[in-house]
Amino acid sequence: MVASSQVPATEAGVAILRAGGNAADAAIAVAAALNVTEPTSTGLGGDCFALYFDSEARAVTALNGSGRAPARLTLELLRAQGLRELPPYHAHTVTVPGACAGWCDLIERHGSMPMSQILAPAIGLAEGGFPVGEVTAHFWERGLARQAGAANLGELTIGGRAPRAGETFRNPGLARALRTVAAGGKDAFYRGEIAAAIVRVLEESGGAMSASDLASHRSTWDQPISTTYRGVRVWECPPNGQGLTALIALNILEGFDLEALDPLGPDRLHILVEAMRLAFADTRWYVADPRVTHVPVAELLSREYAARRRALIDPKRATADVRRGSPVAGTDTVYFCVVDGRGNACSFINSNYMGFGTGIVPRGWGFTLQNRGHGFSLDPSHSNALAPGKRPYHTIIPGMMTREDGSLFGPFGVMGGFMQPQGHVQVVVDMLDDGLEPQAALDRPRFCIEPQGGAGKVELEEGIAPATAHALSARGHEVVAGVKGYDRSLFGRGQIIRREAGGSLIAGSDRRADGRAAGT
Repeated sequence: MVASSQVPATEAGVAILRAGGNAADAAIAVAAALNVTEPTSTGLGGDCFALYFDSEARAVTALNGSGRAPARLTLELLRAQGLRELPPYHAHTVTVPGACAGWCDLIERHGSMPMSQILAPAIGLAEGGFPVGEVTAHFWERGLARQAGAANLGELTIGGRAPRAGETFRNPGLARALRTVAAGGKDAFYRGEIAAAIVRVLEESGGAMSASDLASHRSTWDQPISTTYRGVRVWECPPNGQGLTALIALNILEGFDLEALDPLGPDRLHILVEAMRLAFADTRWYVADPRVTHVPVAELLSREYAARRRALIDPKRATADVRRGSPVAGTDTVYFCVVDGRGNACSFINSNYMGFGTGIVPRGWGFTLQNRGHGFSLDPSHSNALAPGKRPYHTIIPGMMTREDGSLFGPFGVMGGFMQPQGHVQVVVDMLDDGLEPQAALDRPRFCIEPQGGAGKVELEEGIAPATAHALSARGHEVVAGVKGYDRSLFGRGQIIRREAGGSLIAGSDRRADGRAAGT
């Protein structure tokens, strides 16, 4: 089974499974096809993370495919250039794109097919063209307007405009890039013509990246982090990703009888919102590159710490000033998932960050460069302060669940900036507290809060009753109710595949996007 936000990408993954590929092979085929069909969210110029479940070993591995800040990019350089804050689309926000290495490294460790075969469906889509989805067309047009003036962004247009819904779009530059990677692997990206084009366009755009920054890039295999919730183990990638936020919130929520509360009523939503605020207050401070800064993961995930944080929740009143705790005793993306016939599973996420990222295109290669460096803090005392060679706080997070006996429950994820851990928590609660099947869990209306401290806005999706919005307002929440239409993208776009004890698969694909789930 494959579930993604684009129909052609789902079909690419299914084709690889039918050809005998496993979950890793199919995942990279989907990732590459999404680069073609949804460049408004993802691509070779971005980063990736993955969780992989090996059914034979009953083990989960975590791949960190995020890049690092250029060696020449320092706080002192920014100050010398008069930058007290980093504009979101500035060339200085481009960190080394980690996606290509991540794709290759996942296949090297878990795959079974050559990259030439895995990337073939995406190359065919880029060369032959594909019909642009309705939601994608909307955000393509918005992204071009937002990043107007970015170098070479015209390569992702039809005569200077965004493709319309249903219109065929071809990307020969990206086809060339994918063929180059298929033939030469990650070195062809980080040490060859593509790397030279990246350095050249960033220098022209005022950036600081060098050839050595690209040549020295490496993915890392990390120990995944997890907690148990209602008897199911929930897995996330460790920091520098924000998956820790979801786990902290689930630890807090396990102390409440959520099943007894109306799923879309004010009592339950108030508790979920408060738990998310507490989790964000911690992770927005503590999450950083653990190879540079100590991140107290074990302490933040302890049951004792969860109990202390849970005690701060007033069931009748929003907390006016949510502060980070002290756990040490005395944050536009594509997500997709694959389960193969042997029960292996891949939970994968790939992102440019803000739509097209910076919108800067290495000339002739058909993909944009991310603006992930905007996630750094420019406060030198902050754990996530910008530093050369450092990875920033990362919003993109894949999720995985396993049963008590170690067998696969299923991969899952909800994409979309700081909505991601909120989406993870909401679909986990929907499935484990309410027993919803994947599609029903994804269809349920969601909330989204601002991740910064204090009592920020609570956005409520259309479908949550006005009475609930009024009751939350009465408890002190600043509520924006009835969010609908394309603005529903605020609540993320998820995919879930659940594996039943007997081996059958049940999947869902978010209707807030253009995709679907399909089996072989």
